[in-house]
Amino acid sequence: MHYAISTTWGPTDVTRAAIPFVFAASALQAGDTVFIMLFHDAVTIALEGAHPKMIPFGPPSRFEEVFSNPNAKVIVCKPCAEVRSITEAMLVKNAAFGGMNDLHAQASRSDAKLVNF
Repeated sequence: MHYAISTTWGPTDVTRAAIPFVFAASALQAGDTVFIMLFHDAVTIALEGAHPKMIPFGPPSRFEEVFSNPNAKVIVCKPCAEVRSITEAMLVKNAAFGGMNDLHAQASRSDAKLVNF
């Protein structure tokens, strides 16, 4: 199975920001592949050094588990990042800029399920 995940939650609510990553880590653990599209406030999660400082209240922090997994792809909304003066060079090594076309392509796969947070 392939999961295409979109989220807008970031450091303004760390617990909500963590939930898509907990889901993604569970999917990866089950042998699935994952694509996460970060929009709005969520783009800041992919900043180098940001997610280790984000401690959710309740669910475990599984950000690093997803960022480091070769079966996970993390895409940061380019317009959302640029308006926040974030450049692609500022992202963790396993994240890249992209856009809605990337999410559409992933969600359109015959083996994909779309999950929104």
